[in-house]
Amino acid sequence: MEYNTRKATLKDLAVLLHFEQGVIEAERPMDPTLQEGQITYYDISELITSEASEVYVVEVDNTIVASGYAKIMDDRPYLKHSKQGYLGFMFVPEDHRGKGLNKLILNALLAWCKERSVFEVRLDVYDENASAIRAYLKAGFKKNMVNMRLDIENIDL
Repeated sequence: MEYNTRKATLKDLAVLLHFEQGVIEAERPMDPTLQEGQITYYDISELITSEASEVYVVEVDNTIVASGYAKIMDDRPYLKHSKQGYLGFMFVPEDHRGKGLNKLILNALLAWCKERSVFEVRLDVYDENASAIRAYLKAGFKKNMVNMRLDIENIDL
């Protein structure tokens, strides 16, 4: 099988909106704070058209089988770097997982950041998502900070 990695276009929007729901469906069991029903995470049209971001897809036989985005953002003024590349929307449908497609997306996104002289790249992943954590560690990412939460609605203080 020959895989083609390319920048997404607005013509891909219907598939990408479907992929977004796949991301949400996968993450909903890991995040009790997500609203019920139909929600969205991203403004995919904006991510495709903005000069500060890029969405990449992987195709096989003219069918999109993976997605992800990179967005260049100003970082906090006390850090050594002024910009960071933030990655998100990493999705591969179940029937295409285990084929190295996320790595193809990662490589394209990292190259896009590097071409723009943005060398600090970050992403968020749920602590319960062990397979994603393994994949990102394998790609060279390091754990950096733990985000913790506490629901105090029904706790006597």
